[in-house]
Amino acid sequence: MRIRPVSTVTSALLALSLTTLASLSTVGLAAAPAAAATRHAEPVVIGHRGVPVQAPENTLASIDRAARLGTVWVENDVQRTKDGALIVMHDTTLERTTDVKRLYPGRAPWKVSDFTLAEIGTLDAGSWYDRRFKGERVPTLDRYLRRVDHNRQKLLLEVKAPELYPGIERQIVAELRRTGWLDAAHVRGRLIVQSFNASSLRTLHTLRPDLKKGFLGAPKASELRSYAAFADQINPSYKSVTPSWLRSVHALKGPHGRPLEVSAWTVDDADEAVALARMGVDGIITNAPHVIAEALADDGDDPSFLDGLPATTDAEATLDDAL
Repeated sequence: MRIRPVSTVTSALLALSLTTLASLSTVGLAAAPAAAATRHAEPVVIGHRGVPVQAPENTLASIDRAARLGTVWVENDVQRTKDGALIVMHDTTLERTTDVKRLYPGRAPWKVSDFTLAEIGTLDAGSWYDRRFKGERVPTLDRYLRRVDHNRQKLLLEVKAPELYPGIERQIVAELRRTGWLDAAHVRGRLIVQSFNASSLRTLHTLRPDLKKGFLGAPKASELRSYAAFADQINPSYKSVTPSWLRSVHALKGPHGRPLEVSAWTVDDADEAVALARMGVDGIITNAPHVIAEALADDGDDPSFLDGLPATTDAEATLDDAL
């Protein structure tokens, strides 16, 4: 498991006898396992819309595939239909990930909010990806939540474009309550709600201050304190993450009294994921969660992590000479 350098073991080493020091010189990195016990856990890996490198995004097939791959956390997007139903869909139009253009050719631009739930229920949300997924449907939020529960997964739920759907926050809260997602177990460790819209998150915080929430974006360090009033996470594009910005985020506490967390998106490159993990991010959102999880595990098993330790003190240098 990946770890971050922590306090040195200087005082312990000073207490060793010359005989013990000599024996240590014969085992090289034998002290590494002891250091590993004090490391921070590697980032949580979150399947972006399920596992879209193997199944059509935001479908039940996608989260089922994620479950089979061992991905515990999945992310999805929620929007509202013309007749007020909540569905799982990323784009604000239906064109890219369904056959809506073929079935309803005269209704461009095929906005989600222009179609009823019954109409969306006729759409094929799988064939565009691969014919193996022909007949896959756009799930309602209700069905999606129940499947995530069935799979014993955890959920990062994005309120997509809430400015298009006035009052959707209250509706989402009602749906979460109805499906059992607002009990203590879910709220405490299985659910995070995020959005690019700070106003929407503030509304959610008013409705359910106990919910863990994430703001999507990378505010300037000087602005972070205002977000910490209602957000527990600041979740930026991975390209925005720098060590100094990350330290600024971690230095603040969110509304529940814990240090703010950072989940970076969307990271599909193993080397980039390892670099972010070593930097100290708390989560990585990815289209290929199985690939990223394996890369992080391999990095944690690599003793070259010692290359990143801070420069030695004078006392440690003396011990190094003795060894």
